[in-house]
Amino acid sequence: MTSTSTLTDRYVDAAMRGVPEKQRADLAAELRGSIADQIDARIEAGEPAQSAEREVLIELGDPDKLAAGYLERPLWLVGPRYYLDWWRLLKLLWAIVPVCAAFGVALGQTLAGASFGEIVGSVVGVVIAVIVHVAFWVTLVFVILERTGHETMDPAPWTPDRLPEPKASGAGFGDMIASLVFLAIGVGAVLWDHFVGWPVGGGERLPFLDPGLWPWWIAALFVVMALEAILAVTVHARGRWTMGLAAGNAVINVVFAVAALWLLAGGRLVNPDFFPTVIPEDAAEVAGILGIILGFVIGGVAIWSSIDAFLKARRAR
Repeated sequence: MTSTSTLTDRYVDAAMRGVPEKQRADLAAELRGSIADQIDARIEAGEPAQSAEREVLIELGDPDKLAAGYLERPLWLVGPRYYLDWWRLLKLLWAIVPVCAAFGVALGQTLAGASFGEIVGSVVGVVIAVIVHVAFWVTLVFVILERTGHETMDPAPWTPDRLPEPKASGAGFGDMIASLVFLAIGVGAVLWDHFVGWPVGGGERLPFLDPGLWPWWIAALFVVMALEAILAVTVHARGRWTMGLAAGNAVINVVFAVAALWLLAGGRLVNPDFFPTVIPEDAAEVAGILGIILGFVIGGVAIWSSIDAFLKARRAR
């Protein structure tokens, strides 16, 4: 057998650098023997010894990659075995965590009296940081699972029983009835608020909404709610959401949200006598906090409703 040369020594040494000490001697001997056998085969075929050795090492390739093959060590960050679990979890967290963080930061900054620029800057900074942190920590967890050989959360083999149910189209009969019932409850609540009111103690009742909204602002609200009802019936009749219907829904949401927020900012949405009667001592502070929360809820519902309609229209298309 031809004796190994300096190139072979260097190659074996490079390949064994990442191998645990207890396995190094056996794997080094096995690798040297394999290289020597291949060199001998080339020499017997008439190839010069120096050229044969070089060609054998070229065919073996990068020594670190060869060592990883010996140890069955993956050469990727998140391999195919874990990729789908990693990607599904990451998408789910990206869809939930940044939105919740942005809402919480914006609400907290608003309650603290920050300016609009400060709120926007804080929200953008937090959202970017949350996206990066979620990606880093989720990836780190899956890297640890992969390197330690743990099974995924759901190691069972895939079967057709695991196929997801189709997502709701939002155009079914139940969806239409739910929308109409919700709108009817809203109309009833507005009428109850004005004509009956809410108990505030001492047998007295007061409306929560500013009585000055009657009749024209409330009439406009009823028109918007009627348009929502017509939209729900139209979506059901068409059997699906379309981009045009989603755009119409967004317009209705924007009109409602802008009007409500404008009235709220001007102190004309909530009855100015309601909180001083219910909580005389801290009326101004409570009214301010609840007004901010109410504004966020109005804006959040309008945005969510618009995005949801466009997503349903996209799926239907």
